[in-house]
Amino acid sequence: MEAVHYNRVSPELIEQFKKIVPGKVHTAEDINEDYSHDEMPIYGKGYPDVLIEATTTEDIAAIVKLCYENNIVVIPRGAGTGLVGAAVAIHGGVMIDMTKMNKILEYDLENFVVRVEPGVLLNDLAEDALKQGLLYPPDPGEKFATLGGNVATNAGGMRAVKYGTTRDYVRAMTVVLPTGEIIKLGATVSKTSTGYSLINLMIGSEGTLGIITELTLKLIPAPKETISLIIPFENLEDCISTVPKIFLHKLAPQAVEFMEKEIVLASERYIGRAVYPKEVEGVDIGAYLLLTFDGESMERLEEITEQAAEIALEAGAVDVLVADTPTKKKDAWAARSSFLEAIEAETELLDECDVVVPVNKIAEYLKYVYKVRENYDFTVKSFGHAGDGNLHIYTCSNDMELEEFNKQVKGFFDDIYQKAAEFGGLLSGEHGIGYGKRDYLASFSGDVVMRLMKGVKETFDPKMILNPGKVCYKVD
Repeated sequence: MEAVHYNRVSPELIEQFKKIVPGKVHTAEDINEDYSHDEMPIYGKGYPDVLIEATTTEDIAAIVKLCYENNIVVIPRGAGTGLVGAAVAIHGGVMIDMTKMNKILEYDLENFVVRVEPGVLLNDLAEDALKQGLLYPPDPGEKFATLGGNVATNAGGMRAVKYGTTRDYVRAMTVVLPTGEIIKLGATVSKTSTGYSLINLMIGSEGTLGIITELTLKLIPAPKETISLIIPFENLEDCISTVPKIFLHKLAPQAVEFMEKEIVLASERYIGRAVYPKEVEGVDIGAYLLLTFDGESMERLEEITEQAAEIALEAGAVDVLVADTPTKKKDAWAARSSFLEAIEAETELLDECDVVVPVNKIAEYLKYVYKVRENYDFTVKSFGHAGDGNLHIYTCSNDMELEEFNKQVKGFFDDIYQKAAEFGGLLSGEHGIGYGKRDYLASFSGDVVMRLMKGVKETFDPKMILNPGKVCYKVD
């Protein structure tokens, strides 16, 4: 660990903050408990000394400059929907709440981009863009996360298999550096060979290199039609093994999700209605694929889905159900989108990884995961993006003591992360590293890469005040 000394926020400094943003500075008991953790509280809680609701780039710059001069920790925070403890004030300091910067500023319909503030919710941009006949392709499961948070973690989501991740849709941004300086990165252009790509360093940096205060995001014309298939299988192995066959036939699905029966049952209990078949012609269903295709005509989509159905049935699918009406599609994806909330509703102790492995290794990897799980007392539930190899593996318990749960989960994760590395995979596909997964990063990256990452952090943030102790840099 690197020894870094931080000062506490003095009453005098609080008064200076109040002059910058009157009525938007909160301390002590005025700070809601929600700000002490993210959606994975098992990674610990920490209250900031001060919570400030920001509304302009200039105000944030002034606040951060004061913190830099006084060696005060600064933590930017969006909606708090992260899953790795990245936006938690583990060292106290000043937390800047970005959710009040929530304006969609301007559409540029000729260049297919939109300018937004970082506190705009993913759901709000998605709905507003559709009114313009446009699609913002990134589609993470949490629709009420902020766009700034999505960019800070390079969020992926269901449509990444066809359209890519958040990184592919960031054209430009305004950033406040840890020194309080304001910089602009990128431009409203489609290509660049203009020096080092600092904008790509900022994307996925989890608030450790700078605070994003404005974004220019790429849009595409919205597809005219979509259709989804629910494909039940007797077992998970047949289910996963079908995915490469679909890609070999060049069917280009918009989304390819897999899920086990147990997690589907939990989700349906949570949303209050049954959507997926549990038994087909006497065969108990153990796993499902959920495919979505999009295009310009329903006629063409029907041809594609017929091909996909034939491939799936030949690969061992028990049936193929078509969701071709708005209600059927909404129900199918509502169940899928509720998986995490369903698990949280039924689980006392919960941890997870979102490891990513090559697509052709998914079945073998999950088989290994469930074999290893037999050595532990918790249960495992899994689902994920079968089209890009990003797996969400949850460890769940309602009867273990926290200390024992953490001990066993560590042993389990040590094992399955090592196996993922052997398969050519990576630690995180979309949730990021934050605080909770920091200790695993070195084993995937190696000493040289870790040295380079730390060097980047030190260059952007010489005093280590911005979201310290996250991603690659530990502090005492």
